[in-house]
Amino acid sequence: MGGLRERVRREVAQAAKRQAVAKAARGHYLARMRQWARLAQAGRLQNLRDRARDAKDEVLGRHSQYLAQFTQAVEARGGRVHFAATEAEAVGRVLAIVREHGAKLAVKSKSMVSEEIGLTPALEAAGVEAVETDLGEYIIQLAGHPPAHIVGPAIHMTRRDVADLFARKLGRPMPEDPEMLTAVAREVLREKFLSAQVGITGANFAVAETGTVVLLTNEGNGRMVTSLPPVLITVMGLEKLVPTWEALEPLLTLLPRSSTGQNVTVYVSAITGPRQTGELDGPQEWHVVVLDAGRSRLLGTRYQDALRCIRCGACLNACPVFRVIGGHGYGTTYSGPIGITITGLLKGMAPHSDLLDACSLCGACTEVCPVQIPLHHFIRDQKTDRARAGLVQAVERLLFRLWGWAWSHPVRYRLSLRLARWLAVPFVRDGYLTWGPGPLAEWMRGRDFPAPAARTFRDRWPDLAREEGMADGRTGPRA
Repeated sequence: MGGLRERVRREVAQAAKRQAVAKAARGHYLARMRQWARLAQAGRLQNLRDRARDAKDEVLGRHSQYLAQFTQAVEARGGRVHFAATEAEAVGRVLAIVREHGAKLAVKSKSMVSEEIGLTPALEAAGVEAVETDLGEYIIQLAGHPPAHIVGPAIHMTRRDVADLFARKLGRPMPEDPEMLTAVAREVLREKFLSAQVGITGANFAVAETGTVVLLTNEGNGRMVTSLPPVLITVMGLEKLVPTWEALEPLLTLLPRSSTGQNVTVYVSAITGPRQTGELDGPQEWHVVVLDAGRSRLLGTRYQDALRCIRCGACLNACPVFRVIGGHGYGTTYSGPIGITITGLLKGMAPHSDLLDACSLCGACTEVCPVQIPLHHFIRDQKTDRARAGLVQAVERLLFRLWGWAWSHPVRYRLSLRLARWLAVPFVRDGYLTWGPGPLAEWMRGRDFPAPAARTFRDRWPDLAREEGMADGRTGPRA
């Protein structure tokens, strides 16, 4: 998909797509603000956030204990737990189960972790038809697009885009009416639900004390996937655990309010084992694949708190960069501030270090995170890690070292300001720096920066002090 700059240029050039993303993200952001205001007015907001944070931290601090408890509880109810150290191993586990049952059709509920491991392409390469049944995921599967958002995978597409897509893929004219388009998708997918031999889900949460996987969805597809096929496979990151049902309560309250501004999602489903004697529906077999893929390396480090993430997408909706470049501009499974934070940590800094440049460090992401992950602090720290690892250009390192040296002493600081004022003269137009030489050219391409003042604030201070009636430029007001 090219480097960050190439991807950003491509995304910014698509005006309709950019407007669709910005509209959807802003809508979710405003809905979240209204919900949080209600919680704050009721005196519940910070308590819920603290309890949600503590629930996640409790598990992360004693992860092996809770994972063992979860495994024991799942297997006591007749399920099976498989551990996968890598993405490839997780895919291999799923393929082995599918092959064991001779399955040719699998239906999938929305799952970002399955996107992370590339599960759908792997199933298709193995001769298994894998059908996404979440409406947004179904749309982008037909379009051949990756998700544009953690929560709303098709927010980059308009009604007209979807109608044209359905017309091409399904071979009949389609109106732009969302209800009609949904009805068409439902008609196609119902046959898939009834024919599939395997259902595949992710997990929003996994309760260690009972071995329960909890799914939050706004469509009935999740329950169809978990109840109709004879074999159910759940793929989850090891960070999805919570210790108890009581600890789950604040997370269930905050997740829908933070993601889409809803009081609660339409469906909250809890899967505790395969079908038991006397039960009328549910899978005959249930397999849970627990993915590590770099997560355990973060336990006990300063970045451990990143594993609190509940994939609500609030940080994406609040991020001014995401609203402009959209999820595809990042070129990774997880986009926005959380994507910047965890991608390099999980997959290695070197191949993904340019993601750190898609952040202004404004702090909006940290402010809206329901589980209080200090996202922009983590991004700042990773920028430092990148520089120390020598993953920035030599010119950039030299410029920052010169800047640090110049501004670490008062005399050098004052001299550097005078020098900057003289050097900036050729690049000033109407009081602004409109372009710059060398490495500044690209940065200045989309920005105008105020030209250095003719007199610095330090030089002006004695005059300002006299105007305000102060005795001199260093003391307080005259008595």
